[in-house]
Amino acid sequence: MLKTDLFFSNLPAAMRVAGIDEAGRGPLAGPVYAAAVILDPARPIMGLDDSKKLTPQRREELALEIRSDALAWCIASATVEEIDRLNILQATMLAMRRACEGLVIMPDLALVDGNCLPRGLACLAEAVIKGDATVASISAASILAKTARDADCLALHAVYPDYAFDQHKGYGTALHLVRLESHGPCPAHRRSFSPVRRLLPGYYDSP
Repeated sequence: MLKTDLFFSNLPAAMRVAGIDEAGRGPLAGPVYAAAVILDPARPIMGLDDSKKLTPQRREELALEIRSDALAWCIASATVEEIDRLNILQATMLAMRRACEGLVIMPDLALVDGNCLPRGLACLAEAVIKGDATVASISAASILAKTARDADCLALHAVYPDYAFDQHKGYGTALHLVRLESHGPCPAHRRSFSPVRRLLPGYYDSP
């Protein structure tokens, strides 16, 4: 049991609690992903943690176990177009709401990683800062969102190999910035993010 799970251990046993987390707020390209997970207390999953603390192989192993043993799970996303139209925070909240709404079991309570809550959730919700490292269901959601987004980046690499999405996963690394400067933005890049926006035609003509 993770540390903060002890805080929620006094909830009614019949209450369905979903953990919700996102992956991909910071990158310069690709959708932002979110996942919602309701774990089965009768089938505990060992080794859950913040996805960033796990190796890629361990994330994949745990993702398979979560999909097999959780009572319910759902992965959703918000597109690059939605990110550019809404801003990254609102697009992230949209992806989180979609993930929660996609669960085949409606939770009684959603525990959301961070300090913001998506609007319009059909259940009670509470924000948990650093919940991905302290609440098992949020850790599980973190793992599903991260592995789904990493798979998306591999697919992007197959379409746009010049950008090396398989290596930097869309983050603004030195390699990504060099490739971006050399080839210009591709359709997968978030045009509202400044490293991309400054390379768009007409940017320096703006007042």
